[in-house]
Amino acid sequence: MSAEVAALRRYQNIDDAGCRVFQDSLELVGRRWTGAILLAGMRGARRFGEYRAAVTGISDRLLAQRLKELESDGLVERTVIPSSPVQIRYAPSADGQALMSLLQPLIDWSHRRLRAPQARADAGKGASD
Repeated sequence: MSAEVAALRRYQNIDDAGCRVFQDSLELVGRRWTGAILLAGMRGARRFGEYRAAVTGISDRLLAQRLKELESDGLVERTVIPSSPVQIRYAPSADGQALMSLLQPLIDWSHRRLRAPQARADAGKGASD
């Protein structure tokens, strides 16, 4: 049996509840800014301003909202440091880190896909010279 046939059979055995869980997970990961925020945390962002600097284009309001959602979903941990002024730090939780590990193949695929058009363009230049 080919790997393709085995994969199809594996997906056919997913029941309705499993399908809903999968869909919920995809919607969580696919929510705008989620990947960028988690990636910023994996790259060392801890304070709000560091996340804002790392996630180009996100507003303060939306970043605050997404961080709360990610905390609620268990993907980000929020730590309050009692100091003057109070410091709040965010970091990917163990689940957030596990998710990013699972997404690494997608990151790799994205890089290959990004380079592919340039490689095709470079190959076309050599053929016409």
